[in-house]
Amino acid sequence: MTSNTRQFRAQAIPTIIMVILTPLFIGLGLWQLDRAEQKRNQGSSLEMRRKQPPVSLDGPHPDAEQLRFRQVVAHGRYLNDKSVLIENRKHQGKTGFHLVTPLRLQESGRTLLVNRGWIARDQIDQALAAADVGERLTVHGEVRIPQPPAIELKQKDAASEDTAPRWPFLTLEHFREWSGLDIAPFVVLQSPQDAHGFVRQWPHPRVSDIMHIGYAIQWFAFAIITLLIWIRLSLHKRGTKEAAV
Repeated sequence: MTSNTRQFRAQAIPTIIMVILTPLFIGLGLWQLDRAEQKRNQGSSLEMRRKQPPVSLDGPHPDAEQLRFRQVVAHGRYLNDKSVLIENRKHQGKTGFHLVTPLRLQESGRTLLVNRGWIARDQIDQALAAADVGERLTVHGEVRIPQPPAIELKQKDAASEDTAPRWPFLTLEHFREWSGLDIAPFVVLQSPQDAHGFVRQWPHPRVSDIMHIGYAIQWFAFAIITLLIWIRLSLHKRGTKEAAV
């Protein structure tokens, strides 16, 4: 009588591949878990920053990175002739602009940019007229650091007599070159509670670890699959004969 059994005998090439790939996949999975932990810590840090008392920008203050997502307050006057409109900003399905105006600080004389909110495309003339505020103001808001797009298109700097320049995006370096102003390296998203308001429903960046957890599971699954394939390739059939008594 003949029966088939399996004998475990590892082969050189599959074993070498397994020894290389399995630790690699496990290491990548652990790296993704570490990235997920970093994201959770980053999210907690952002929430803590938003809940801290406002920082006054009138005097000495921390650098831009330390101010990122912090609530701030500043006193000064708008330089309305240096306002720009950022195109193709959406609100509730409608297309409009963000109005960005430099604020000259009262005490220090320094200048910072304030995003004053969203304006509907068909209300631009009335909104700009209402935005031409000359008195001293108190501005509250949250600090953001704008990032340049991956592909920069040519900006349209020329303004007509009755409107501000319209740009597809805002970069601090381009604004400095265009305006000749030495602006602070950040933008203040003005608070909805401030006067002279436009639509100010600023999105809050959400830091999620879900993507990294998913990648970690994927890499660990690859490690398990590699081991299973190696085990399967290492099992070989062996025929044996059992003598009948």
